[in-house]
Amino acid sequence: MFDILERLCNLDSTSGDEISVREFIINEIKDYCDWKTDNLGNIIAFKKGKNKSAKKLMLDAHMDEVGLIITSVTADGFLKFKTVGGIDASALMFRSIKINDNINGVISGKPIHLISSDERKKPPKEDSLYIDIGAISKEDALKCVSLGSRAVLCGEYSENGEKIISKALDDRIGCAVLIKLIKEYDEYDFYASFSVQEEVGLRGAKVTAFAINPDSAIVLEGTTAADISGVSEENKVCKLGEGVAVSFMDTAAVYDKEYYDYALTSGIKCQPKAAVTGGNNSGVIHFNGEGVRTVALSLPCRYIHTSSSVADKDDCECLLSLAKYMLKGICSGKIS
Repeated sequence: MFDILERLCNLDSTSGDEISVREFIINEIKDYCDWKTDNLGNIIAFKKGKNKSAKKLMLDAHMDEVGLIITSVTADGFLKFKTVGGIDASALMFRSIKINDNINGVISGKPIHLISSDERKKPPKEDSLYIDIGAISKEDALKCVSLGSRAVLCGEYSENGEKIISKALDDRIGCAVLIKLIKEYDEYDFYASFSVQEEVGLRGAKVTAFAINPDSAIVLEGTTAADISGVSEENKVCKLGEGVAVSFMDTAAVYDKEYYDYALTSGIKCQPKAAVTGGNNSGVIHFNGEGVRTVALSLPCRYIHTSSSVADKDDCECLLSLAKYMLKGICSGKIS
């Protein structure tokens, strides 16, 4: 699984521009399931199992990552941008970026020696930053980029012992787990949704849920782990090395209590996600049709939505194991 995860993380696919990840996933799953793409670019797959499922089950992972979009170019060739998805501006200063997969640049702002003492006490504002690609004029810059060009933060996948450091772990881990299930799990029928545009408003999964019309859903995600120095115990949300984070509620959904309890009593290493914050594709999936019973299983990630998220390899394996466990429990009818 980690070979697939590495290749997925090293691809660039901001919201609305998921082409490279979509092509990779199709190439991986095409011989193992029936699949199609829709008008938004979502992948909808059906994996035929040995047994018919008691419930129509949908598993979802999103293909997109946070990034930037070019909105204007200054007279002297610097690029102005807006963030695509939730990125803290303080995580952007002096970061290397890549535009359209082939143009390198750096995010910068006012030089430190020109910043007042009061300004230094505050995080930078997005509109004060720009991208430097070495252009000498607006005309020079526009030879390389255009308005609407996408940019991603550079952060190549690496492993340090049992830890993974990479951009886009949210949600390439979900995609990697879902690919693995399509290739290897064949006990029961299930549907898979590789969705677009999660980071900008949970858009793709609204469409895939409508198309599949499931009874139940498992959402595979990456989520914030704040188990770092200086954070109080009650604010750590979830911790690396303690297994899958299982949500009971967030700002987009209140989760099915029976599914939540079933996950936590599985015997597979997992933990409650101890904060009612954020949201994921569950927020639109569980509203579909007459309602969809939904559980969210998330990989704890430090420094999420940056160029260097950190996750634990054992937690990744637990995410795969718990997804299989929930899939079997729902499809077999063991969970009523």
